[in-house]
Amino acid sequence: MNPEVWSQFIRENWLVIVIALVLLFAVVNIVKTMLKWAIVVVIVVGLFIYSGVTMDQIGNAVNKVADGTVSTLKNEAQEVMLKEAQEAVYTSGGDGTFTITTPNLEVKGSAAEDKVEVVFRGVSLGKWSVTDTTKTFIDEARKQAGK
Repeated sequence: MNPEVWSQFIRENWLVIVIALVLLFAVVNIVKTMLKWAIVVVIVVGLFIYSGVTMDQIGNAVNKVADGTVSTLKNEAQEVMLKEAQEAVYTSGGDGTFTITTPNLEVKGSAAEDKVEVVFRGVSLGKWSVTDTTKTFIDEARKQAGK
């Protein structure tokens, strides 16, 4: 995934790349069925395999991007927890479960568990262990409900 490697590959195989691009444009413009997309995928995968990029490398790159995105969302959600704690609406289920909602967050959990389910701006971020930030958010929401 080094830019120098890609640059060297392009310089050495520019003719193959040009032929592949011409084939892609021809297929996209001429073929009008689902077969078109199958041919496009085969050409693109063929170029990647020819370049020496393995499916593991592609998978690793996708996983890194996904992990980075989830990490960023979690950090942002924790910041929002602290900012929106004053606006939180705490709802008790009576059986030890609770739901806390703010304009951007929804936190569901149980008093008996050390994990809560977090939804941030409509996107589920999964179950989180109760950390200091989460505990502070829950306690502040309970205080707001007691007022």
